[in-house]
Amino acid sequence: MSPGPQLSERPTKDDLRSARRPSRFTPKRIAVAVVSLVVVVGGGGYVAYRAVDNASKPPVDSFTPEQLGALAGGDLFAPDPENDALKNAAEQAYRADQLKKDRPGGKKLDWVVPKKAPGGSGFPPANFPPGSNPSPGTNKGVAKSMLAARGWGADQWGCLERLWQKESGWNERAMNRYSGAYGIPQALPGSKMASAGGDWQTNATTQIAWGLGYIKGRYGTPCGAWGHSQSTGWY
Repeated sequence: MSPGPQLSERPTKDDLRSARRPSRFTPKRIAVAVVSLVVVVGGGGYVAYRAVDNASKPPVDSFTPEQLGALAGGDLFAPDPENDALKNAAEQAYRADQLKKDRPGGKKLDWVVPKKAPGGSGFPPANFPPGSNPSPGTNKGVAKSMLAARGWGADQWGCLERLWQKESGWNERAMNRYSGAYGIPQALPGSKMASAGGDWQTNATTQIAWGLGYIKGRYGTPCGAWGHSQSTGWY
C-alpha cells in the first residue's frame, strides 16, 4: 500500500511566538532611542545635576521651642540669637575698619545709601520718592512726639537721639555696609519693619514706630537700649 499523505510536523509554541513578534529594532524605535539619548545627555544631565545639588544642601533647622513660643505669644521683639550674632560680627568688622581708618591712607567711613530701598519678605526693592531727601531734623521731631505718646519721659530722649544717631544718622535710607541692617532703627533685616506698615522702605515715621516698639519689647526703654549699645556696639 502506498503511503498516505504525510502530516506536517505541528509548530511549537516558541515558533508561533517568534513568528508573531516583530523585530524590536524598527526604524521608528531606533529614532526614538537616539532622541532619548540626546535628551538624557542634555536636559537629563541638568536634572541630574540639580538633584545632586539639592541633595548636597544642608537641611534647614526647624523653629526652636523658644522661637515657636515667641511667635505664639505675639512677642515679635524677643531676642534672636542668629540676628544678634550678625550684629556682633558687623560691629567687629566696623571696629577693624576704624583701626584701618586711623592708619595712613585709611578711608573715611560713611553710611551706605543704596540707589534703591532693599526688598525682602515678598517686598521688591523700591525706588525712593522723586525729589525727596532724608531730613534727620524732621525725623527727630517725629520720634520725640511718638516717644511721649508711648509714656516715656523727656529723660529718655537723649538716649534715643544718641542711639539712632550712632546707628543711622537718623537717615531713613541708611544701610549698614557690614550687616545690611536698614533704616533709622537699623532693623535686621529691614523687612521686619513691615509689621509697622507696608511703606517701611521709604517712610521714616513707619520706621520710627517699629523701632520704638522694638526698643520697648526688648530693652524696656531707650536708655536700656543705649546702655546695651554702649557695652556691645549694637542693640
